Amino acid sequence: MEKINGRIKKINYLIKGVETKDGAGVRLKRIFGGPNTVNITDPFLLLDHFGSDKINDYISGFPWHPHRGIETITYLLSGKVEHRDSTDHRGTIYPDELQWMTAGSGIFHEEMPKPLDEKNPEELLRANGMPTLVSGFQLWLNVPAKYKMTVPTYRNIKGSDVPVISLDGATVKIIAGEYNKTSGMYTSQYGIDPLYLDVSMDEESEFSYPIKNGYTSIIFSVTGEGIYGDQKLEPDTAAILSMDGDYVNVRTGRSGCRFILLSGKPIHEPVKWYGPIVMNTDEQIREAIKDLNRDNFVREKNPVME
Repeated sequence: MEKINGRIKKINYLIKGVETKDGAGVRLKRIFGGPNTVNITDPFLLLDHFGSDKINDYISGFPWHPHRGIETITYLLSGKVEHRDSTDHRGTIYPDELQWMTAGSGIFHEEMPKPLDEKNPEELLRANGMPTLVSGFQLWLNVPAKYKMTVPTYRNIKGSDVPVISLDGATVKIIAGEYNKTSGMYTSQYGIDPLYLDVSMDEESEFSYPIKNGYTSIIFSVTGEGIYGDQKLEPDTAAILSMDGDYVNVRTGRSGCRFILLSGKPIHEPVKWYGPIVMNTDEQIREAIKDLNRDNFVREKNPVME
């Protein structure tokens, strides 16, 4: 592993995921999200880890709901998610696939998790070493004010199209950003410069990555037990790192680990939150509610497909 010069970023906060329900009763762990954490996770708004081997924990799904002013990134590990939206766009996300959606000026959609094998829903399906029927993450990424009302855009990303690099005991899936001079499937259009890496480490290995000074960086531990400095990273925990510093470093001992590394340029703008609608002012929130009540929420009838 190439040595990175400079100072390691420190852990400012550790946030343990909290069990909750969302949608029509889907059980999940909310790792972070909402007005109470947005100042320390900017430009990232919310991170959910959904997953269960009990069909009743998720089958009710996330029925018809609106989004405006954000991007949502759904990354599926196992099972499948059927989705459709207000423009009659529909499809299915399968294991290792993603949907990166820019909600922009407004869109309605629904996401319905289902077991991959619907004929045998009680048979545990194994994906990525985890016995489960459905498992994945949803990340919300904020958008700067001048792009809040942009045309909605879909980016459906096949798992086979995500670059994967194995190096020095770490296997890295590059969803967004760059690793080892290889670019991921998404390039920022909104000045946020997002990094989204899915990193799986062998035992007795080490992973380092340079992060720009002043950028937000988050390590979300998925499985196993990584070590950051002298701090153990427990599953379903997010380590919010300091803005200053030049790189992150994770080590493993007798067991491997898997984590998500996020990084992005903070927006530093006011955030007004109304459920799945995130804007900058109270007036914009009131306008969104009026649009909902007047059935005028969807401004653009034809989202961009990429």
